[in-house]
Amino acid sequence: MLDGFANEGFADVWTPVAMSRELGKAPLGLTLASERVVLFRDNAGRVSALHDRCPHRGVKLSLGKVSPDGCLECPFHGWRFASGGECSHIPLNPMPEEKRQRYAATAFPVRERGGLIWVYTRPGAEAPEEPAVPPVMEQPGIHLWHYAETWNAHWTRAMENMLDSPHLPFVHRRTIGGPMWKRMKPDSQLELEVHPTPTGFRTSWSMDGRPSDGSLEWLRPNGMQLNIPIPHRLMRLYMYCVPVDATHTRMMLVSSRDFLKLQPFARLVDLYNKRILREDQAVVESSDPIEAPPVSEERSVATDRATLAFRRWYLERKKRGPREATASTDTPEAPPLAS
Repeated sequence: MLDGFANEGFADVWTPVAMSRELGKAPLGLTLASERVVLFRDNAGRVSALHDRCPHRGVKLSLGKVSPDGCLECPFHGWRFASGGECSHIPLNPMPEEKRQRYAATAFPVRERGGLIWVYTRPGAEAPEEPAVPPVMEQPGIHLWHYAETWNAHWTRAMENMLDSPHLPFVHRRTIGGPMWKRMKPDSQLELEVHPTPTGFRTSWSMDGRPSDGSLEWLRPNGMQLNIPIPHRLMRLYMYCVPVDATHTRMMLVSSRDFLKLQPFARLVDLYNKRILREDQAVVESSDPIEAPPVSEERSVATDRATLAFRRWYLERKKRGPREATASTDTPEAPPLAS
């Protein structure tokens, strides 16, 4: 059951799955790594997450409604399920509570933080740790903008793109890569370093001996943080590549800054960030094979060090399976590459 998480190398991890504003009074069904999940709010507005499959006849619980007692009611026979998956009522079949609990739905740990809804990809009432929500997402005085769209791509190709700084002067030469493009010469050389962090790694780079003011961070398993250097200001872009299935990825963007928080200027900056995201789409969707392959199947160079570190982590985790992968979350070193 729920083999999709393991098949995608995505078992036993926290991931955002939706923006808070997407979940109102009605249940919200979604697909995460080929598994169906339903989100719903109880009467107090608290979020719950269940496997979007009634244990009775397998129909989608997301087609149902939230009952007056705050439970999720199946649309087929009216069975009700509480936030932890407990079956609270089976119409026309009175039975003691202890017996009724044999008919529980599958629940997932869930949190609502930073304007996002996070799900832990293992059934159960507890997760071994809390999601690594970037502090800036919960910092007073910060303007946050949330946006999401779905690409026709495997999540590993999208994630590698987000960790790939050498593509900036080519794909983004008209936006954030412009300064790098203008400095680049035919014989320029890029030096890239990967520094492990508690939540993944940070990459820094220099071109022709001139260090970049910006940096990228991998937020394990599927997040990226781009630090944009602006004197005396804070601006960071966060991207989460959320697997939908083997050929689709939900790209969830969070822009954070401590300036230009009022309209219409805020909207202009947010549209600019959407433009940056869209510049990547056609390239990522053209990747062949669609999923990131073993390192030996593509030709790589020294400036691929960061993306290969992620790829080695992903392939090793997928090979070991969910339980073994949970026991070790160290970031692997990228293999030595020719300069």
